[in-house]
Amino acid sequence: MSRYETRSWPADPSAPGGRAERRAFRYRAFVPDAIAELQLALPSSVAAAVSTAERAVDALNRDPPRLASLEVLARRLLRAESVASSRIEGLVLSQRRFARAEAEAPDARDETARSVLGNVAAMEHAVALGAGAKPLRLNDLLEIHRHLMLATTTPEIAGKLRVRQNWIGGNAFNPGRAEFVPPAPERVKDLMDDLVAFVSRTDLSPVVQAAIAHAQFETIHPFADGNGRVGRALIHVVLRRRGLAPRYVPPVSLVLAADAKTYVGGLTAFREDRTAEWILLSAHAIARAAAKASEFALRLAELQERWRERAGRPRRHSSAEALIVELPAHPIVTVATAQAFLGRSKQAVNEGIATLADKDVLHPITLAKRNRAWEARDLFDLINDFERELATSTDGDEPPRPSPRRVR
Repeated sequence: MSRYETRSWPADPSAPGGRAERRAFRYRAFVPDAIAELQLALPSSVAAAVSTAERAVDALNRDPPRLASLEVLARRLLRAESVASSRIEGLVLSQRRFARAEAEAPDARDETARSVLGNVAAMEHAVALGAGAKPLRLNDLLEIHRHLMLATTTPEIAGKLRVRQNWIGGNAFNPGRAEFVPPAPERVKDLMDDLVAFVSRTDLSPVVQAAIAHAQFETIHPFADGNGRVGRALIHVVLRRRGLAPRYVPPVSLVLAADAKTYVGGLTAFREDRTAEWILLSAHAIARAAAKASEFALRLAELQERWRERAGRPRRHSSAEALIVELPAHPIVTVATAQAFLGRSKQAVNEGIATLADKDVLHPITLAKRNRAWEARDLFDLINDFERELATSTDGDEPPRPSPRRVR
């Protein structure tokens, strides 16, 4: 049975605040059940929601959209997921700012941009890990964390389990006023080994397995920082490892970010042994993300057709056509970045950009250090609409949720 254990916090004369903040006290840390051999019996309504979610993810991955390059959709969805997952942690970066950061030199990026780009690297490693045939190991999860944290201001914690007590809520100095205190650091390794054993099972629904793995990970909170982002990446490790999402990441974090209160409430329900409630919430989020991603793929193909029409139907092997194919993955381009992803000469790339800029497919902008670039504004409008729809409640009785604005 999950339980709380009482622990002691030492006196700290240097802690800010009143005398109560500086004296020694006792607090309660949560110790979750092991899940490696967890057996579940779900209510029929929850089982139906899980089945719906699996069909939606399967449809997204099984029915290829009408795109010249399926890789650009995979890249776009992974970035949508990474930006949204970072947003949940307070790292707010619009898709336009994110695309600028990708196109800029590393030394021109601010701390938020570096952190979000680190999350992209972590997600890319996670989905590659999920595609592998080897059993998952604890070191694999540490490697996801390493990719996430290396470019941040605390690279020294990258890829390392925490060695100190952490907590959620309250203040930054002690867990006395915390909303939740995860397990003590000496319990983390065994709990993570148990989690890895659970993820290696093949007898559970992939959606159920992903939901429980994520909630258990967040309960353990094994790292000093980056737990939320690695925990949501774990969802995609499971979905890909089990063969449900071999091509595309359903951007579930876009749904979770839209209602953080409900998301946190679901994780709390899991800790309180109301596992079916959490699985139901997760299944609805995954189903909605996958269904909207399928719609987004169709709209993306339609946008590319409008670009071709606007550009006068460029030849199949022209640089203009090659750019149209790749713009969804690279919505802000420079001559140098376009040369890199197209593998074409500077002259050919310049000609392609000029063609699309002349027809208002691309619009000139200036990056840091006066580096000239071009952006696909129509694509940012499409991405923002996609995010806005996922941030809108499907229940007419609920108030609208915060959603991204169009940025010019």
